[in-house]
Amino acid sequence: MMYAVLGFLSGVISGMGIGGGVILIPALSFFTDWTQQQAQAANLLFFLPTACVALYKHKKEGNVQVDTAKQLVLWGLLGAAVGSFLAVGLDGTLLRRFFGGFLVVMGLLEIFQAKKKENQ
Repeated sequence: MMYAVLGFLSGVISGMGIGGGVILIPALSFFTDWTQQQAQAANLLFFLPTACVALYKHKKEGNVQVDTAKQLVLWGLLGAAVGSFLAVGLDGTLLRRFFGGFLVVMGLLEIFQAKKKENQ
C-alpha cells in the first residue's frame, strides 16, 4: 500500500512538472532499506512513463517550445551521463547529503523569489 501511495503522490507532482523525485527519493530512502543509489535508480525508472504522460498533455495544451526543448534534451543527456557516473561512484551517505542540500537550496530559492514578488 505504501508503494501505491508513494507512486500516486509522486505521479501527481511529476505531472505538475515539479519532479516526483522530490517525494519518491526521500521516501524510499527513509521508509525502506534501499540505498540512496537504489532510490535514485527507481526514480529514474518511475520518471520515464510519468514524463511521457505529462509531456503528451503539456504538448497538447501548447506549453512545449520544441526548439528550446531539443537543446535542453541534448545537454540534459550529457549531464545525465556525467551525473550517473558520479552517483554510482559516490558513497550513499554523501550522495544523500548532496541531494538533501540541493532540495534545501531549491526550497530557499523558491521562498526568496516569492518574497521578492510580493514586494514588487
